[in-house]
Amino acid sequence: MEFGICFKGFVEPERAKALVRQAENAGFTYCWFYDSHILWRDSYVAMAMCMEHTETMRFGPCVTNPNSRDWSVAASLFASLAKQSGGRFDVGIGRGDSAVRVMGKKPATLARLAEFTDVLRKLVAGKEAQYGECPEPVQFPWIEDGGWDMPMWIAAYGPKALATAGQVGDGLILQIADPGICQWLGDQAKAAGVTAGRDMSTFRVMAAAPAHTGDIERGRELTKWFPAMVGNHVADIVEKYGSDSDLVPEALTSYIEKRRGYDYSKHGQSDNPYLDFITDDIVDAFAVLGTPDQHIEKIRALETAGVTQFNVYLDSGDEEKTIADYAAHVIPAFR
Repeated sequence: MEFGICFKGFVEPERAKALVRQAENAGFTYCWFYDSHILWRDSYVAMAMCMEHTETMRFGPCVTNPNSRDWSVAASLFASLAKQSGGRFDVGIGRGDSAVRVMGKKPATLARLAEFTDVLRKLVAGKEAQYGECPEPVQFPWIEDGGWDMPMWIAAYGPKALATAGQVGDGLILQIADPGICQWLGDQAKAAGVTAGRDMSTFRVMAAAPAHTGDIERGRELTKWFPAMVGNHVADIVEKYGSDSDLVPEALTSYIEKRRGYDYSKHGQSDNPYLDFITDDIVDAFAVLGTPDQHIEKIRALETAGVTQFNVYLDSGDEEKTIADYAAHVIPAFR
């Protein structure tokens, strides 16, 4: 099991540097950042800074999308960060949620996401690629020695998105820590990859969710924002496929029946006004709470369900304590 941390863009620079140093020493091997440039500061500036304060930790967006930047700009940025860090860079990709919806724009189609993934993969490897309305192929002359074989993780929930993840991705990002749901969704992506003729033996599955060590009641209150954020994605799936579709597990869709809306200006924050439909059982299922032993038990269940990385959304309070508890108790149990 790999362990990662994930920041939103409001963490202060000095604290971010201290947290990544602490996390790397604790045994976390990934540091991810939200890529939502209006709600929060640009994440890639912070990644470059944090790279200078770590030695082995890998970085990347969780997640970027095809619509925020010209594709050559995105590829140049990612390849530059790979070069600067000695190759410590992955890319998480989604259709685009808060980064584009907050501007009133629509997420990208899955076909566009797949094409974006292919173009990124070629450009960061130093190959040429042609896309969109560019009349000529694009290639970076400054990339040498074959560039980077950069892992591409695809964020998905719905059946078509899961299929795309299996067909074009190196890994799957799931924003949930319910083992049963993770297994169901992960199996769908892997099956699509097998059908497409891909070798899925190295395909990875990330469960990204808040984790809080300590009093469960306090942990629930601090992480209640998370199922609401997930519910916003699930609502899109229900709108498209219906709440009784066998294409999506009932355990993932049933909890949004009383959902009233979502405020994108409060995306992923505890003061979002639309949290009243979230029950304790939902928080317990979606996040990882309780004592370190309870964390170990749930992460073992995630591992059994096929999850290969647990990515902690590190913004629910008591972050230093959570990292310290993982260093002392949780991560050693998986080594």
